[in-house]
Amino acid sequence: MSVLVVTGTDAGVGKTVVTAALAVLARRRGASVAVVKAAQTGVAPGQAGDMDRVIRMSGAGTTFEVRRFAEPLPPAAAARVAGVPPVSLAEVGQLVRELAESNRMVVVEGTGGLLERFDEDGGTIGDLARSLSAQVLVVVRPGRGAVNHTALTLEAMANRGLEPTGIVIGRWPGEPGIVERSCVCDLEMLAARPLAGVLPEGAGELGGEEFAEVARRGLGVMLGGSFDPAGFKATL
Repeated sequence: MSVLVVTGTDAGVGKTVVTAALAVLARRRGASVAVVKAAQTGVAPGQAGDMDRVIRMSGAGTTFEVRRFAEPLPPAAAARVAGVPPVSLAEVGQLVRELAESNRMVVVEGTGGLLERFDEDGGTIGDLARSLSAQVLVVVRPGRGAVNHTALTLEAMANRGLEPTGIVIGRWPGEPGIVERSCVCDLEMLAARPLAGVLPEGAGELGGEEFAEVARRGLGVMLGGSFDPAGFKATL
């Protein structure tokens, strides 16, 4: 794969950790990787953002934060409140294409869910993925609402001609309850394939070799790891 868009069913589902996991596994197999964040919201100038976390966790050296907005709003609304032009998805797409020419993999991390508005025309990360003919990895948070939110995301992707590369659970609790455990089979049914990965809650606090090992165990073979979905389900 050359371009992989990481989207989620909502904000706070673990997209940044999954993005870092993809980057560290690519680096460990000797592949050049670039990471792009089209819009960082809810972070003031000078504060550490998602790309800083990706660098800390994965050691990735080629990262781009295209735009930053202090308000914790969808990108279009954040730009409107700040009184500045919105994110240009065309410019983001051009950057990604240029990076794909010199990198084996380009990972693009979305903001919030698939249909968060980036501009006043209603452009979304889904539209960007379609324009790039990119593969799309969907990150979900287990628990109540997970199946519904995932179904809506996949339906929106299908309406845009986007095929999911897979579903990754971004924050699996150390002591999952019946709600978390019961949603796994439903998520696989929606995706019509086994889970592409499960990363544990708290993985975002790790770095170096420890994070690389968590990434290897938590992402599936097609993403560069060794996650075994059948073995995971057997533990539930």
